[in-house]
Amino acid sequence: MAADHAVIADPGEAKAVTDDNVNAAVDAVLADRATEAYVLTDEYALNLNAAVQASTFASLILKNVHASQSQKRDAVRTAILLAHPVKG
Repeated sequence: MAADHAVIADPGEAKAVTDDNVNAAVDAVLADRATEAYVLTDEYALNLNAAVQASTFASLILKNVHASQSQKRDAVRTAILLAHPVKG
């Protein structure tokens, strides 16, 4: 898979982004601190706003007043794991 199209959860890629990095990004989204250039690691950044907006499921769950915090966390985490980080 080309590096330009790699996703964070890609099992074929070296694990440059750790679970702790992803958890911190999820916390940022849930605390309304999502940015367009969120630094995941020294090597990777991610547009958190775009990652969540690209996921219809995550967008709907975050707007749902009846969704639990756990459901919101899982939806955001999935959106981030499927996102395309920028190396550099």
